[in-house]
Amino acid sequence: MEVSWESTVADSINAIYLLFSAYLVFVMQLGFAMLCAGSVRAKNAMNIMLTNVVDAVVGSLSYYLFGFAFAFGEGSNSNPFIGTQYFALKEIPSDSYDYSFFLYQWAFAIAVAGITSGSIAERTQFSAYLVFSFFLSGFVYPIVAHWVWSSSGWLSPNSSSLLFGSGAIDFAGSGVVHLVGAIAGLWGAFIEGPRVGRFDAYGKPVAMRGHNATLVVLGTFLLWFGWFGFNPGSFNKILVPYPNTTNQGNWTAVGRTAVTTTLAGSTAGIVTLFGRRLLVGHWDALDVCNGLLGGFVAITSGCAVVEPWAAIVCGFVAAWVLIGLNVLALKFKYDDPLEAAQLHGGCGAWGLIFTGLFAKEEFLIQAYDSGLDGVHRSYGLLLGGGWGLFGAQLVELLVILCWVSITMGPLFYVLHWLRVLRISPDEELTGLDISSHGGYAYNTHEEETGPRFYGEYMRMQINS
Repeated sequence: MEVSWESTVADSINAIYLLFSAYLVFVMQLGFAMLCAGSVRAKNAMNIMLTNVVDAVVGSLSYYLFGFAFAFGEGSNSNPFIGTQYFALKEIPSDSYDYSFFLYQWAFAIAVAGITSGSIAERTQFSAYLVFSFFLSGFVYPIVAHWVWSSSGWLSPNSSSLLFGSGAIDFAGSGVVHLVGAIAGLWGAFIEGPRVGRFDAYGKPVAMRGHNATLVVLGTFLLWFGWFGFNPGSFNKILVPYPNTTNQGNWTAVGRTAVTTTLAGSTAGIVTLFGRRLLVGHWDALDVCNGLLGGFVAITSGCAVVEPWAAIVCGFVAAWVLIGLNVLALKFKYDDPLEAAQLHGGCGAWGLIFTGLFAKEEFLIQAYDSGLDGVHRSYGLLLGGGWGLFGAQLVELLVILCWVSITMGPLFYVLHWLRVLRISPDEELTGLDISSHGGYAYNTHEEETGPRFYGEYMRMQINS
């Protein structure tokens, strides 16, 4: 059948939109790298930047070989738990997916491992990064993506059999991406234990602040920029007009999604600014950056299905969730150099709950049914939509917690048992840059008095 030129132009514009969104999400890798580098001590800067590169390159191969198939394979043997088609992109492009869709989903997959890397920074053997990054990007994360984002997934709002008559709404991945990476990092940091010197002999926390606030702020703005591909880009198509309207379509919802994203992050940032001022007595730029990111993480689930005013509520609560979890982390002697588990886990969990409370039916139909008339969906509990959506959101939260725990927890424990997870105390005190990577990231730094070059480090090891 001959395809009209109008359809061809629309398909081309949609493909360009999705590819551009994929490029924006990939820019977030640079943001992660800058944020991580600035948040660790100078003696570990090269190590953390290299792990960010490794997350991308290893994740690329694992997601190409297995991950995409596990997440979106929907062949004759499709099932609600795992995909079974498109291994190594065989049969792509298909009627359902093309290369631009793969690239967009790949950018999400490599972001998950970056979250986990932050939790176990400054004390992890480099070989361990290779193992968990491959497993997380190629298997653990894609399974969750299949549950929620594949049309055959058992949690999917597009499934033929909707959970609680609703399905879980996780539009851009507060749970699928951020909570998965956070729970994996939580287990890694818990099994490894805190960094040497993080808590004194009396159990009181000792500050180990990052060495470069400039990199942290730069990374935060790059992540903010990339989030405009992460959230609005999850529509996948922009040229989708809504029936019985003359001026509304996905382009309208895309703009609204960018607004809700901005409002949630900004609200969380300003609340964190004043909240931390009350707690510590000064204005802290690094805390504000994490608060801002916490707001973005929380709104990611419901960004396309809530009103702008609700996004402000989301950001307000997200800031206090992050502040509270950081206090609890210190109380229980949990050490996460980037606050990744608290930020991506706590705020991601709140984002799922928030969507169950504030999702608007009209916006749900626009996002998942292209605005069709006569369609009804379960919507936010506080807006009168009943318990269906809220219950599905809680189920998603709990199954992600369980799934990641039973997969990544044992993996980290086996790496620990094999003595390939944590570096030795001597290496940790010296710094991973000099002990594992041949030299420091900077020519000079004032922080350390240890060896400057790898040869000096080896001579110290021989003489000790």
